[in-house]
Amino acid sequence: MDVDIGMGKSGRRAYGLDDIAIVPSRRTRDPEDIDVTWQLGPHRLELPFLASAMDGVVDPAMAVAVGKLGGLGVLNLEGVQVRYEDPAAVLDKIASLSKSEATRGIQEVYREPIRPELIKRRVTQIKEAGVVTAASLTPQRVEQYYQVALDAGLDVLVIQGTVISAEHLSESREPLDLYKFIAELPVPVVVGGCASYHTALHLMRTGAVGVLIGVGPGHACTTRGVLGIGVPQATALADAAAARSRLMEETGRYVNVIADGGIRTGGDIAKCVACGADAVMMGAPIARALEAPGRGFHWGMATFHPELPRGTRVEVGQAAGIEEIIKGPAHENDGTLNLFGALRMSMATCGYRTLKEFQRAEVMVAPSLQTEGKVMQRSQDVGMGK
Repeated sequence: MDVDIGMGKSGRRAYGLDDIAIVPSRRTRDPEDIDVTWQLGPHRLELPFLASAMDGVVDPAMAVAVGKLGGLGVLNLEGVQVRYEDPAAVLDKIASLSKSEATRGIQEVYREPIRPELIKRRVTQIKEAGVVTAASLTPQRVEQYYQVALDAGLDVLVIQGTVISAEHLSESREPLDLYKFIAELPVPVVVGGCASYHTALHLMRTGAVGVLIGVGPGHACTTRGVLGIGVPQATALADAAAARSRLMEETGRYVNVIADGGIRTGGDIAKCVACGADAVMMGAPIARALEAPGRGFHWGMATFHPELPRGTRVEVGQAAGIEEIIKGPAHENDGTLNLFGALRMSMATCGYRTLKEFQRAEVMVAPSLQTEGKVMQRSQDVGMGK
């Protein structure tokens, strides 16, 4: 139901992950019986998880580590890894910038041109490690650089921007035709982001195997402040799941809904799936890994835009190794470690064996979920009070 904003404008009420709770069902299961595998095109992955194509999150070594744990690390083919022969020195520089210098300093770093030979080298490095190899390009540059990545052995292409549509209009240049481009590619394509039913449906119709859902919820993203646009993540996911159902009715083809942004804990992952997601893409939680290239810092893909940055560098710290963050065992109680152990436990507690079953879980609007009975934790800055 629409809410009146004023006499001339009304709008839907939307909900973020913190606004909802999953309701346990009448049955429970053993966590060992839970199956969290999923299918992305021809690739079956053990964990419903992509590591974001951000320079503080994924380098070739992290992509390999994530792949061996069962996820999919996505390399940014417009980042420092393909602009610099020695990206380690550049990443050290970004980590050393003061808060006041960060945005301008990052813009300066990304003025260095992209080098196709480095695209080939980085993709080959991941491919030779024997994991599924994925990388990301923006719509503006994908036609220029995708073939280099394909020739190096790329398995999955992600076409990603702050907001992507299947009907981009331009009077100054020929826009990317996603329908034609995806149809001619020999590898599966994931596209995004978007945050509405109609946009998700149009992107699904392009032939993509997955659509990234999320505009503005990311920990390092400032799009909602800079542009005033975005949709809270729980509502965006539920709308995208409805679009997926419609496409299934029309064509019989299933497209993965991938929650992108705003995730901090295993409970957030569980809520994403309960709202309709098949998998999640995470940046900040992975940037906290000891092995992450950001040295305890995380910044968005649009942070270095030369004219209108829409992201910031945030300090996330270095919490644990990537295996503890993803698969545990955890040594903290705030839900930020053993993320997929938490997903399994949530599914088991609610009695659902597979991800698709868990998408049918009951949820309710629960504004007191984060605070009810947690006064001591909040006052002592522990557990859910952090």
